[in-house]
Amino acid sequence: MDFFAPIHIDNLQPPIKYGDHVFLIGSCFTEHIGNALAGHKFSVLQNPNGILFDPASVCNALISYIENKPLAEDGLIYLNELWQSWQHHSRFSGIDKNTVLKNINDARQQAHDFLKKAGWLIITLGSSFSYRLNENNPDAKFNQLKVANCHRAPGQWFDKKMLSIEETITLLDNTYHRLRFFNPNLKILFTVSPVRHLRDGVVENNRSKAKLIEAVHHIVHKFPVANYFPAYELVIDVLRDYRFYDIDLAHPNYAATEFVLEKFITHCIDEASQQLMKELKQIAIAKKHRAFQPETNAHKAFLKAHYEKAKALSEKYSFLDMREEMEYFSK
Repeated sequence: MDFFAPIHIDNLQPPIKYGDHVFLIGSCFTEHIGNALAGHKFSVLQNPNGILFDPASVCNALISYIENKPLAEDGLIYLNELWQSWQHHSRFSGIDKNTVLKNINDARQQAHDFLKKAGWLIITLGSSFSYRLNENNPDAKFNQLKVANCHRAPGQWFDKKMLSIEETITLLDNTYHRLRFFNPNLKILFTVSPVRHLRDGVVENNRSKAKLIEAVHHIVHKFPVANYFPAYELVIDVLRDYRFYDIDLAHPNYAATEFVLEKFITHCIDEASQQLMKELKQIAIAKKHRAFQPETNAHKAFLKAHYEKAKALSEKYSFLDMREEMEYFSK
C-alpha cells in the first residue's frame, strides 16, 4: 500500500558540485536550502537584500546587483525611529543613516561580485502579491514604487496587487536575459516556496502559487539553462498533512524541511559532492558533541581522531576551509 503520491523529479543536469558558487534569492524557504549548503561548506551567498517574496522584488534586486549603482541617501526613509529601505529587509534598518547606507551598498557590491562568478542562481518565489506605494505615503518621490518590505508602515500607504501570469513571465524573462548577458555561464534553478501565505486567504494563496508555478514553467520550458525543483509539490502533494507544518499551519516544520532537503541533495547535487557532504556532516556532529568528562583519555582520543579527519579533508580538497573545525578539535 502506498502512503505517498509518487512524484518524478528529474536529476539536475549538470548537478551542483563543490567549487560552484551558488547564489540564492527569494523567500524564507530559500534560506533553508542556502543554510544547508553553507553548513556543508559550499560557496554560497544568499539574499543580499534580505528575504524577498514576490517576483517584482526578486527581479528588481537581481537587476540592482547587475547594475551595482550605490543607493543614495534619498533612497532611504525614516520610519519608526529607524532609517530603512523599501527594497530591503528590516535587518538592514538602523538608527544611524550612514551605517545603514554602508551596509546596503556593501551587500550590493558583494552580490555584484559573487553573481558575476556564480555557476548557479537558485530563485525561490513565495507569492504573486506585490505592494506599491500610493499617494498616501508622505514622500511623493516614492509614489508607485514597488516595495519589497512594508516595514510596518500604515496600510493605507500601499496598493496590493496580485501579479498576473503574463506580468510575472515578463519580469522573469527580462531578468533572465540581463543575468545571462552579465554572466553567460550562469544556470538557474527555480523553486516555489511551500510556505502558505494564509493572511491572504486560502483561496487567494492557492491562486497566487498557481500563477507563480505557471510563469516559472513557462521560463523553464523556454530556456535550456533554467530548471525547476518541486519543493512546493513535495510538501503540498507528497506530504499532504498538517503534522508536517508548524503551529501557525503555514510554515513547513523541521521534518518537512529535512524531507525536501534530502530530495534536493539526491537530485540536485552530484554524487562525489554527496559523499563529501556525508563526511562533513560526521565532523559537524562531532563538533556539537559535549563531553561530561573532557579530561578523559577517551575524549582526547575522540578530539584527535576528528582533528585528523578535518585536516585530511582540508589537505585533500583545496576549496574546503576547515580551520574552524581543526581549531576546535585541537583544544
